[in-house]
Amino acid sequence: MIKKNSDTSGTEIKVLAQHIHMSVFKARRVIDQIRGRSYEETLMILELLPYRASYPILKLVYSAAANASHNMGLNETDLFISQAQVNGGAIVKKLRPRARGRSYSIKKPTCHITIVLKDKSK
Repeated sequence: MIKKNSDTSGTEIKVLAQHIHMSVFKARRVIDQIRGRSYEETLMILELLPYRASYPILKLVYSAAANASHNMGLNETDLFISQAQVNGGAIVKKLRPRARGRSYSIKKPTCHITIVLKDKSK
């Protein structure tokens, strides 16, 4: 989603990834490392982090920058991450059969990742 503000904040590009099969806490650990950094610095950090959560976040940052350059004509080197947040999503519940006819519930957490890019040249 691309939003033009009438005040001095300029143009912001907002991307949202929903139902990512990952714990909120694991994704927040990566998001806290990139909040407020430039686009190029973010790519270097995400490619070198050893966490599984860095790959979906990297795809999301790539997508936001591609939207900014293609739809708005912004330069990718001028972008920085102004907001980044992770919220909890729905919990997928499954049943696993256990001994003596009983069942054991498996809870798989999901999360929603939101990233907002802004142009620092304006």
